[in-house]
Amino acid sequence: MIQKNLKMSKPKVLVAMSGGIDSTVTALLLHEQGYNVIGITMKTWDYEISGGSKKETGCCSLDSINDARQLAVDYGFPHIILDIREEFGDYIIDNFVDEYIAGRTPNPCVLCNTHIKWEALLKRADKLGCKYIATGHYANVRKEKNGRFVVSRGIDLWKDQSYVLWGLSQECLSRTIFPMGKYHKDEIKQMAIDRGYEDLAKKSESYEICFVPDNDYRGFLKRRVKGLEEKVKGGKFINLKGEVLGEHDGYPFYTVGQRKIGLSLGSDPTYVLEIKPETNEVVVGTKSDLNKQEMYVKNINLIKYPKIKDGMEVLTKVRYKHKGEYSILKNSSNKIKVLFQSNVEGIAPGQSAVFYDGDDLVGGGFISKNE
Repeated sequence: MIQKNLKMSKPKVLVAMSGGIDSTVTALLLHEQGYNVIGITMKTWDYEISGGSKKETGCCSLDSINDARQLAVDYGFPHIILDIREEFGDYIIDNFVDEYIAGRTPNPCVLCNTHIKWEALLKRADKLGCKYIATGHYANVRKEKNGRFVVSRGIDLWKDQSYVLWGLSQECLSRTIFPMGKYHKDEIKQMAIDRGYEDLAKKSESYEICFVPDNDYRGFLKRRVKGLEEKVKGGKFINLKGEVLGEHDGYPFYTVGQRKIGLSLGSDPTYVLEIKPETNEVVVGTKSDLNKQEMYVKNINLIKYPKIKDGMEVLTKVRYKHKGEYSILKNSSNKIKVLFQSNVEGIAPGQSAVFYDGDDLVGGGFISKNE
């Protein structure tokens, strides 16, 4: 009886349920631990209006919504569907297009977490009287003695998603639970199988941007921006000396670090080094030309510390699957200057730069084109 009372004393938690295995097991674990779980599935986008050649996958599909709803029915907790397509389109998709038009490479998942999903979750959590929100991200969060909430990597480093969480505020983190951070993916799959969800454990995962059908961002831009192809066609490939090497289809259709661009520089593979939207030029060179030892980062959000001290040494990641490189941070006006100890390849303006102190997330920002 005492155990039952303790179990019932845990507060309400609003669990973001995409219908995938991670958010499903998140909801199950919290329910089993005695939390008063309410499931919520957010409808962000419709594949059918974006030109995809295959059916919806991931968090936006009807099948996934139904899977999430059925789980809630099976375990007897409430489930709601929240339509955030309007906010998502106005902010995330417009920003995605604007960034490519500006010659940068956007990271919509970071913006979505920071400005759309957490905001929507907390707003609905308040209405429902939920003390916490929970997601299936592979990360951990803890409260330090100084009162700050710190994100750290999940123990499954291959699945770790702390990189996309650098934009979250202290208020958001103070109310967030990440059950998946303590487990490896194989353990999560086994938990699903043990609870009778073998099909879910075998379900393939989608790594696409949810609103870009078939992972074809070029096709998406062409459909989204009327007359784009005509406006940008006939641009020039140039080398680091400014010499014209050929023509391209338009600068928005290239990203820094891209290979296979339809141009050869002899025996060495050719890579995109820089995008120049003002002149519709794409600078190309060899792989070694991609190497840099410094960059600037803007729109900084700090997690572990309230400020960056000049000379702070951190591990800096410049993209999601980047292993990271040790670097020194220096304040530079309203930006952070990052000085790498070794060359880093393919630093792309618009992508997220994320700083780590061991496994702890120090903070992050967006890679800037210049000072």
